[in-house]
Amino acid sequence: MTDETDISTANTMRERAGESRMKLWVLLRANRLLISSVLTSAVFVAFVITVSVLHPPFSRQIESGDMVDTMFSTMITVIVTGTTLVVTIGQLVLTQENGPLGDQRERMASSMDFRDFTEELIGAPSPVDPSEFLRQIIGVTAQRATALRESIGKNADEDLRDEVDEFVESVTGNADTVRGQLEGAQFGSFDVLFAALNFNYSWKIFQVERLANEYEESLTEEEHGLLEDLKTALSLFAPAREHIKTLYFQWELISLSQMILYAAIPAVAIAGIMVAIVDAGTFPGSTLGFDHIILVVGGAFAVTLVPFMLFVSYVLRILTIAKRTLAIEPLLLRGSQR
Repeated sequence: MTDETDISTANTMRERAGESRMKLWVLLRANRLLISSVLTSAVFVAFVITVSVLHPPFSRQIESGDMVDTMFSTMITVIVTGTTLVVTIGQLVLTQENGPLGDQRERMASSMDFRDFTEELIGAPSPVDPSEFLRQIIGVTAQRATALRESIGKNADEDLRDEVDEFVESVTGNADTVRGQLEGAQFGSFDVLFAALNFNYSWKIFQVERLANEYEESLTEEEHGLLEDLKTALSLFAPAREHIKTLYFQWELISLSQMILYAAIPAVAIAGIMVAIVDAGTFPGSTLGFDHIILVVGGAFAVTLVPFMLFVSYVLRILTIAKRTLAIEPLLLRGSQR
């Protein structure tokens, strides 16, 4: 079970996940075009090596049947069907941006209410840049944590002072790290959301609640108020992060639809050319021991898979984020934190 008094728990997402840096880099940080390119290249290499090693020889199979026609005719169907499906998903995302005037007015009113609440919290107009918006909330959280430590420092309960010192050190250290990551980060890249995921607000909310309950008799009315103020700032970060995450998901799904549409056109064209003109005698000879026909068919097959590889690379990131942010409230869903 989790040690509930372990105030200085892991803060960054990588530490909380308990997984390797390389795995998280592939799933989250790496450029999606790079990941899709690596996957496509891996398919090409695996295809060429496997076909060259296995028997009967590939050239003999082409001569004895219509394997190339069947293979790429199927790929044309897959590309067209898959592209239509992904574009449909993109349209469903866009439908959230469309709606009757009343729905749009309610949406705007809710957003402005939240901005007003944030303005009241930070004591200045809410920033329009997503990264700065989150930085301001985290900055206020660190200020309120520091104010709590200064007040508790006069408390007679030594255990309370020690726990609050450790807790505030964790809050301010995490806040400084994330604010540094957010500085200059541009929305549309993964940098803003990645930094936001590194602020472990839910555990901090729980610790505020635990301290208020466990030391209820030792805390003065003013100190209770400071704890509540800190909890308010931490609680405000949660919907702010979720809103940024939702916008990022919409942005990524729209980008995915665009990329797949771009990739589908050459993929269909190449598949059509393979069906129309390529047979056993189209590319005679070999290079480095690999028949040219194998290299051509393998390359064409890899190109027709590019739309699918783009889909895999983008959706892997989206699903990984979604899995790690299922709970907005203080709940531990990951076994690595138990």
